Amino acid sequence: MTAETVAAEAGRDFIRDIVQADLDAKKYRQIVTRFPPEPNGYLHIGHAKSIALNFGIAQEFAGRCHLRFDDTNPTKEEQEYIDSIQADVRWLGFDWGTDLYYASDYFEQLYEWAEGLIRSGHAYVDDQSQEEIRLARGTLTEPGKNSPFRDRPVEENLDLFRRMKSGEFPNGARVLRAKIDMSAGNINLRDPVLYRILHATHPRTGDKWSIYPSYDYAHGQSDAIEGITHSICTLEFEDHRPLYEWLLDKLPVPSKPHQYEFARLNLTYTLLSKRVLTELVRGGHVAGWDDPRMPTIAGLKRRGVPPAAIREFVKRIGVAKANSVVDVGMLEFCIRELLNKTSLRRMAVLRPLKVVIENYPEGVSEELEAQNHPDDPAAGTRKISFGRELYIERDDFMENPPKKFFRLSPGNEVRLRYAYFIKCTDVIKDAAGEVVELRCSYDPATRGGNAPDGRKVKATMHWLPARQSLPAEIRIYNQLFSKPNPDAANFAGDLNPQSLEVLGDARIEPAIVASNSSEVMQFERQGYFTRDADSTPDRLVFNRTIGLRDTFAKEVGAKG
Repeated sequence: MTAETVAAEAGRDFIRDIVQADLDAKKYRQIVTRFPPEPNGYLHIGHAKSIALNFGIAQEFAGRCHLRFDDTNPTKEEQEYIDSIQADVRWLGFDWGTDLYYASDYFEQLYEWAEGLIRSGHAYVDDQSQEEIRLARGTLTEPGKNSPFRDRPVEENLDLFRRMKSGEFPNGARVLRAKIDMSAGNINLRDPVLYRILHATHPRTGDKWSIYPSYDYAHGQSDAIEGITHSICTLEFEDHRPLYEWLLDKLPVPSKPHQYEFARLNLTYTLLSKRVLTELVRGGHVAGWDDPRMPTIAGLKRRGVPPAAIREFVKRIGVAKANSVVDVGMLEFCIRELLNKTSLRRMAVLRPLKVVIENYPEGVSEELEAQNHPDDPAAGTRKISFGRELYIERDDFMENPPKKFFRLSPGNEVRLRYAYFIKCTDVIKDAAGEVVELRCSYDPATRGGNAPDGRKVKATMHWLPARQSLPAEIRIYNQLFSKPNPDAANFAGDLNPQSLEVLGDARIEPAIVASNSSEVMQFERQGYFTRDADSTPDRLVFNRTIGLRDTFAKEVGAKG
């Protein structure tokens, strides 16, 4: 076990150590963090790690955590995303109180500071195209080339920048660039773009602005305006930190936040690229951002994953300094562990096969008692009707079973959970030779599932009464990708064709819908299920949150 693992298990990490040291040194009066999403898509499981870290630190150290939308690109941002992000953060169990902000709140101030950079000789207007700028930037081994417009006089730069602001020029005609060093080893310091022309309607400012700040320019200055003490980012922003600090040093900002980087979350069988997630939705590969196969917070919520399980997962994986890939099995373990403790038990037959108990009287039924939770007596019991006609799971019967098949077969006796011992006496088939019905006998002396003569059976099966059970559609979700490390560049080729199986003729016990809630329940021997948003009183639809054990990865491995 590594030191990093030990620290994670103890609830510590290097960022919390930094925060504690800063408090001990009385560097700050109060710790202020922020979660700063761009509202151009839905949040995913990777964001949950950042949310839990930033809000968690604020809670643990009596500080504040701001929710700030870095809304600097109106061509990709929508109110739908803003609303969904707020809902997801709250659903995860965190609250920003009154500290809700937008980078667009600071557009006037950011513009004034940009003019200040021009006046001090630290910024200039460049007429080159985006492609020309890219080609002149150089490579990791070759320095860049100065723009032919780099030495424009201050007054000319101010005039052009103001005309950019007034909407005089078309998109792409000019940009404002910082004047730093085109030979810098860090490419982010090679005169980065601070403003670009975008004639687009902004979700909050409408058509007021024709120019918008780059993320790199707006982000650090927004942190400074809000008094952020610890600007916590994922590792891909490590190379941007020198620019972050350069801008803070050159501008008259009210505070000097410091940026810290941690490893982002990577999961097997999962892609968290916002580009890929957007293309999955727009390409019709999934049913939407909240499709239960998606790693979005909305998808996990619709699938029935409890927010507490996600919080436990990100706590267990800890906060590291180096990128790594976490086995999705750890997330599934956290989900199962929580649901096993909290979920009521119910019975459902997903692929029904009819059983007629020939020695049970017709037109009669009886009430049997079933536990709501085997480990929680306080959860109580419920009644299940038992009668002549039942449904069992089709996979629980084999006409010609192999040696170690202990479930129902001709002449073999099994236990029906909470009910009786039954024995198959006849098999009914259709014209195609498919089994469509079983004829069985039951032992009335075994009520409750025990034989008074002490005889044993090797299988206990779930079942449902044919008349009192309800029809339902069951959606079985598996991993969206068939490979542990799907290719982001060619993700469509790695999609799992068995990621969704729809069972349209399932049967469920009435107690499942009696509460009219979306709480996750364990369908005995099947897994954990929740009512889907598509469900109506006339069409019951349930999603499988997760199976009782991990079988998908093993099946894929065997096929591969």
